[in-house]
Amino acid sequence: MSQMVTGILLAMHYVPHVHFAFASVQHLMTDVPSGMILRYAHANGASLFFTVVYMHILRGIYYSSGNQPREMVWVTGVLILLAMIVTAFIGYVLPWGQMSFWGATVITSLATSIPVVGKQIVFWLWGGFSVDNPTLNRFYSFHYTLPFVLAGLSVFHIAALHQYGSTNPLGINSQSAPIAFLTYYGFHHP
Repeated sequence: MSQMVTGILLAMHYVPHVHFAFASVQHLMTDVPSGMILRYAHANGASLFFTVVYMHILRGIYYSSGNQPREMVWVTGVLILLAMIVTAFIGYVLPWGQMSFWGATVITSLATSIPVVGKQIVFWLWGGFSVDNPTLNRFYSFHYTLPFVLAGLSVFHIAALHQYGSTNPLGINSQSAPIAFLTYYGFHHP
């Protein structure tokens, strides 16, 4: 949630154009009150989010959470991780410095290794014959849209989890005596 809030606030000051993107980030860092805090909260929040997700994945591996009958929990989790990686990469490109430009060029060029359609995919990603303004616009649009896709995938992930219940270290059947949440915890009676 904090990533979405800081991202929306950052988007108010960002200009997705190759001639103005870097200057807009500089403007945010130097001229906008608390702009530096906002940008670093967004960047470091993403790193913290990945750390928590990796711990969550390790917990899932340790307790065999992806085993039958919970395969869909694992599949949706992997889809969430892939969407997070794509979102983080395209967010890295947005400041449009030298590292961003060459990172975009090298990583998107990897798609050319896909047989038959690789070059068409790269041409579509770039919006032309090289990384340029259409690439930056696409990446900005995707970076702004993918967090909402991630939120939707998270709903599917939780729905898949609630289908069979989560694994637990004690091996106790969690479906044996379920308690209605709303009745006991949703309303507070004095």
